[in-house]
Amino acid sequence: MKLIPSILCLALLIAGSPVPAQIPSPVETDRPLPDIYTLMHEVEEHQRTAEAVEKDYLYHEVAREQSSDGKKTETNEFDVFWLRGVRIHKLTRKNGKDLTADEQRKENERIDKEVIKAQDRKNKADAKGQATNSQGNEEVTVSRFLELGAFTNPRRTQLRGRNTIAVDYAGDPKAKTRSRLESVIRDLSGTIWIDEEDRTITQVEGRFANSFKIGGGMVMSIKKGTHFSMEQMKINNEVWLPSRLEGNGAARVMLLLHFDGSVFVTNSDYRKFKATSTILPGLATVKEDSSSETGEPEKDQKTASPPK
Repeated sequence: MKLIPSILCLALLIAGSPVPAQIPSPVETDRPLPDIYTLMHEVEEHQRTAEAVEKDYLYHEVAREQSSDGKKTETNEFDVFWLRGVRIHKLTRKNGKDLTADEQRKENERIDKEVIKAQDRKNKADAKGQATNSQGNEEVTVSRFLELGAFTNPRRTQLRGRNTIAVDYAGDPKAKTRSRLESVIRDLSGTIWIDEEDRTITQVEGRFANSFKIGGGMVMSIKKGTHFSMEQMKINNEVWLPSRLEGNGAARVMLLLHFDGSVFVTNSDYRKFKATSTILPGLATVKEDSSSETGEPEKDQKTASPPK
């Protein structure tokens, strides 16, 4: 992923709490901090390289949504993986129950259509020289991101035992925008934590200053004041993947997410996989290359059941 999907796909896909799960500890050091603009461009390059590794992984996601009045709670479970260059969320369980055969069929049909549409959008954008994310939707480069706001106050911290650089971001309300997405970036403020060694975003938190809609609200909509927070963790000592997201406010992202209240998302069971050449893949996990950062020894993984 490039920088913008790292911030927005994790911030826009599921907006969350303004308080991180783990408060970073300040670090006293005489080493000079890197130039902030150079650092953000390095992050973009590392994120682009990491995407190739990320496409080899499958993981499980559990999203618990609660209404603002606390009277309604819904839990959905997904398998998240890449298929033909498109990141897919495949619904597997609803409120603790497996999908029925008919629901599985409809979910497979939805994924089939989603991949085809994403590829079509991406092909059209590529022909125009426009940058897109894996779903073929608009993407913004770091250079443009910096024109819409400013990264300030870089400082070193210790986050989960690793040297980390925290940087604040605030959009410029006077910046001229070229699209609805750029207006969203201009209205975004918060803090980004970057792993100093890997030059990778490991945590993000912030707030949306205004309400917005993309595609009339069908693609995405966020309510003013929605808070967000996300964390990533290093898997297999080779790639950083989402581990936790929290939300408080109101958001809708296509058919994947719709909440007015709060949402809590956890990711786990990270496995490598291979996909067949068909739109709906048969998944087979493979042995992990090395032990994860938790220090657990590598082991054979169970074979994932192919979608029905």
